[in-house]
Amino acid sequence: MGQQITDSTLREVAAMLTRFEPPALISQERIRLPSGPEVLVLAVPALAGDGPFTFEGRAYQRIGSTTSAMPQARYEALLLEHVHGRSRWENAPATGISLKQLDREEILRTVRLGIEAGRLPESTGRDVGDILDRLRLRENGHLLNAAVVLFGKETVPGYPQRQLRLARFKGIDKTEFLDNRQMRGHAFALLDEAMTFLHRHLPISGRFEPERLERIDELLFLTAALREALVNALCHRDYSIAGGAVNVAVFDDRLEIWSDGTLPFGLQPEDLKQEHTSRPRNPYITDVFYRRGLVEQWGRGTNKIVELCVQAGHPEPEFGQQAGSVFVRFWPVVRKATTSVTDQVGTKSGLSRDQVTVLTKCLEERALRDIMAIAGRSNRTKFRDQVLKPLLKAGLLEMTIPDKPRSRLQKYRLTDMGRAWLAAQENASSNHGQTV
Repeated sequence: MGQQITDSTLREVAAMLTRFEPPALISQERIRLPSGPEVLVLAVPALAGDGPFTFEGRAYQRIGSTTSAMPQARYEALLLEHVHGRSRWENAPATGISLKQLDREEILRTVRLGIEAGRLPESTGRDVGDILDRLRLRENGHLLNAAVVLFGKETVPGYPQRQLRLARFKGIDKTEFLDNRQMRGHAFALLDEAMTFLHRHLPISGRFEPERLERIDELLFLTAALREALVNALCHRDYSIAGGAVNVAVFDDRLEIWSDGTLPFGLQPEDLKQEHTSRPRNPYITDVFYRRGLVEQWGRGTNKIVELCVQAGHPEPEFGQQAGSVFVRFWPVVRKATTSVTDQVGTKSGLSRDQVTVLTKCLEERALRDIMAIAGRSNRTKFRDQVLKPLLKAGLLEMTIPDKPRSRLQKYRLTDMGRAWLAAQENASSNHGQTV
């Protein structure tokens, strides 16, 4: 219908618009109708990155046809996301860091892998400065913190958060170390170090399947899923925590990867197994991992970890958030007894009572005569052939002097795989007769 628009009308509207914080870009247009009155049109451009806005100190939300006050937690999350889009630790200048302190070969390797993956143009040259500009790791000639995380040499000072902690624990808690290492360097070097450590310490699980003569050997945990989880941790951790790190812990019964910082933008651990939007904490760092072919866009990393485990017959990993850190926990594969470790020792009927006794009593090094006494056996040759040799062949037991099997000082002890088997037996005992 239109109305009579007076100076008073315009002043009233202008006063109303001043109640928005921050100031909203609202345009006004007066349109005269054929009948005489005018219509005052207010238009708001929907620009990404604007807001969130308050009106008279309150934030509101529109759900369907209803307008209501926005919950405080939701408003704070939107405000944090708005600030994150412009100002982050990764896109802050790396003060005092020069190109000479970056790993040139790793930068060129990134270009080569990016071209092979079809994620960098073939015209990308070998000029390091130009490459960093393309990857948004340098602005106005100044390196960003993201460049140091991705390519900084081990000797770069002032970045203690470029750290990886690796541990192999004895048993199922953190009481005793079997191996403990701490390393510093750029993200790709840390990824390689972590994978090397896991291959060194993870036992090989062997099994037989019906109608197949060859034994199937595989790591106790799925390599592809572990690598994906490590990449995820390196991309999405909170690098603003100066003392932070990525932590890898191997136990007898599980493997855990921890990264400092909580989940961003209101995500919860249960969301990580569902479809969720991709809103990386460190988009510049994540983009370089993407261009190297190590990650996909669209927030598929955690879903891919779950899918890899399920497709390989492994239990689903567990995602969690605790004490300011995010973790993923992997469990060993559980199989039915017909294809279990009992098959690994080469017997038709499964693990014998004496073999179980040996495994449970060899947590510490023991001489052959002591093991035989515990098992109540007296024939040394039969005991070696029937009990020890299958366990040694399966990788559950090892000699302390392997190059001199007949040494009078020879002793026997559990391997990492043997310890994992014992721990898994305890976990599986309540699972209706299933074993690892």
